[in-house]
Amino acid sequence: MIRAKQLANGVEMPLLGLGVWQIDEGRATEEAVGWALEAGYRHVDTAQAYGNEAGVGGAIAASGLAREEIFVTTKFFPRSSDPVAEAERSLERLGIERLDLYLVHWPEGGPTWAWSGMEAALERGLTRAIGVSNFSVDELDQVCAAGDVAPVVNQVKFSPFTFRRALLAECERRGIALEAYSPLTRGEQLADPVIAEIARARDRTPAQILLRWALEREVVVIPKSANRERIVENSRVFDFELGAEELERLDGLDRTGGTERALEQPWWTVGGRARGIAERLAGAIRGRL
Repeated sequence: MIRAKQLANGVEMPLLGLGVWQIDEGRATEEAVGWALEAGYRHVDTAQAYGNEAGVGGAIAASGLAREEIFVTTKFFPRSSDPVAEAERSLERLGIERLDLYLVHWPEGGPTWAWSGMEAALERGLTRAIGVSNFSVDELDQVCAAGDVAPVVNQVKFSPFTFRRALLAECERRGIALEAYSPLTRGEQLADPVIAEIARARDRTPAQILLRWALEREVVVIPKSANRERIVENSRVFDFELGAEELERLDGLDRTGGTERALEQPWWTVGGRARGIAERLAGAIRGRL
């Protein structure tokens, strides 16, 4: 069963990684990454905006694993001005000499302005591959037209509930690997009846069903967890496959209309920020009920 995806430039990217968004810097991040590496993960996804690159680096150093065994991704914070300088700072915090993948975190300020700096980071050997995150098909095409090197990855919110079918197809047509963040819907849809029924029939967890759904399409997944048991549980997704009927039922959960957009509402816009505040307030209220 395939466990890695070959990117357009020949770099091998593990299909399963650990995401560390919203895990506190220091011990929490070091423990989560350490548990993941013990469980067999060989891919860690962080970002300059997460503020926990040093914790990721500490866990890698403590693991005893050879550096080339671990695929490390970080993301350029687009409110900074220089992708090269920020990559160098990331490498210092991570305690490594080269990234495996460096992504533009989101297209704030326009999709192309940072790309020349990303290409420079690649040319200088600071990373083995460059890509983007939260880019639509149109934004991908603008980057491809403006640069000399095309992005090899587009990391987007992707699950059966955000099955961006057109975006996936267009990325594949352009030789760009789609990578799924929030593949477990941040836990919001794990109790969905369709997922629960398939999980019971398979004697699997709902999280494993969601991850397997993406892996069936060779979409890279980076489930986030700071819980040791769940980290191990999420790694056990390469010893079964979903049937055609199960995949069809899961496909039917999509709420995006099969869009080619990467996000329903970009959070860096005025409207996106307002919606984000409203959603956080609603979540806080639900938590008190």
